[in-house]
Amino acid sequence: MDALIFDVDGTLWDSRQVVADAWNQVVLEELGYRPGYDRENISYLFGKTMTAIADSLFPQLPPEERYRIARRCFRDENVALERTPGDFYPGVLEAVPRLAEKVPLYILSNCQAGYIDVMVQHSGLAGCFSGWMCFDDTGLPKGENLKLLVQRHRLRSPVYVGDTQGDWEACRQAGISMIFAAYGLGTVDAPVPAIRQFDELLEIVEAGRP
Repeated sequence: MDALIFDVDGTLWDSRQVVADAWNQVVLEELGYRPGYDRENISYLFGKTMTAIADSLFPQLPPEERYRIARRCFRDENVALERTPGDFYPGVLEAVPRLAEKVPLYILSNCQAGYIDVMVQHSGLAGCFSGWMCFDDTGLPKGENLKLLVQRHRLRSPVYVGDTQGDWEACRQAGISMIFAAYGLGTVDAPVPAIRQFDELLEIVEAGRP
C-alpha cells in the first residue's frame, strides 16, 4: 500500500441535510414548489455523478433545463456548506494527520468543483492531502478518474476507501483494492475488507495491506 484515496460523502463527512436544504430552496425559486428533500430521501443520490443526480431529480425537464437547475443546486450547496459544514465522521479529524505521516493521502469523488475544497477547508487538514480530483474536473466516471489519479501520481498499490457499491465497481474497473467504510451511506455486495470506524485505518496502514 503506497497511498490511500478517500471518497468524501459517507467516508469523511455527512453533508446531506445542508445539501437537502440548499436544493429545496433552488427548486422553490426555479420551479415554484418545495420538493421536501431531507437527509434520508436524498441519500441514494450521494456517490452518483452530477449528471446522474440531475437525471434523477428532474426527469420531467428537457436535458438542457435539467442540467442548468442541477448545476445551480450544486453551486448553492457549496455556498451553503461554506457557512454550515457537514458533520465529519468520528475519528476523521484526529486520524487523518496520523495517516498522512505514514502514506500519501488523496481524495476522489463524483462531486462538483469546489465541493472537496469546502470540505478540506472546514477540516483544517489541507496540508495532509497530496491532491484531489472530482467528476467536474474531467467529466469522467469514478473508475476512469481513479486510473487517471493513479497515473498522474505514479502510484503502484493505492487503496480506495469508500462506502458504496459504485465505489467497489470503480475500484474493480481501475484495478485497485478497496476498504469499505461500513459506517457510511451505502453497502457493498462483495467480500471487501471493512472498517466500522475511521480510525481503524491506522492499524490497516501499519500492517501495510487492507
